[in-house]
Amino acid sequence: MDRRPPSAAVLVLHGGHENGTEPPPWGPLNLPGVRMRPFVRALRRATRQDGTQDGTEVLVRQVRYAHRGWNGPRADALRDAVAALDALGEEAGDDVPVILLGHSMGARAALLAAGHPLVRGVVGLAPWCPPGDPVTQLAGRDVVLVHSNRDRMTSPQATQSLTARARRAGARTCMITVRGGDHAMIRRAPAWHRLTTTLVTGLLGTGSLPEPVTAALGLPPTAQPAEGTLDLDRLRAQRGPAGLLPSS
Repeated sequence: MDRRPPSAAVLVLHGGHENGTEPPPWGPLNLPGVRMRPFVRALRRATRQDGTQDGTEVLVRQVRYAHRGWNGPRADALRDAVAALDALGEEAGDDVPVILLGHSMGARAALLAAGHPLVRGVVGLAPWCPPGDPVTQLAGRDVVLVHSNRDRMTSPQATQSLTARARRAGARTCMITVRGGDHAMIRRAPAWHRLTTTLVTGLLGTGSLPEPVTAALGLPPTAQPAEGTLDLDRLRAQRGPAGLLPSS
């Protein structure tokens, strides 16, 4: 069977350092990249990367950085994200819808690259959200940010502030808190993996979003930050043990 062009794509951007111009190490030595592999595997299973019955597929790819760090105004990870989006457009067509999935520095790059015409939405995990970063590029996009309340590397308060600022700028936003998690997403790892898969497939339209997430994305621009902030454990309870969200 001849394969048709991909129906959609997910670009995965791992974390990094605030500064560092050397290239990331390869393979298992690149711990931020290794950290995202379970997410990639889960997404490939969920989106049936081996092809749907009509020959279409959802591409799931990791972005390879040229440098380990963000490096101030150079914003190297952002440059790599935009280059990957441009290359994907040339390969798959300039109308292929893309969801960006980023962790930490990669989430910052995803948020800033979201103005690219291919991007439909962003899922950010433990995102790095400096208060001065712009949000106008998020207008018209779906943005769901997931943060542990115990994160000591990046600020959940800054994440909540960004979701509110982006909503006022015309984005559809939601924040989900993972109680008892950590920045590296090691604590409660199955919960992070399953929730992320649910969110990405829901935004792609190949799965369903939890109803509270859909409601939060539909909030008006004037909504208070807390109105768009959800709790993972309450979502899990509403979905039930057979739902898409995890019980661990």
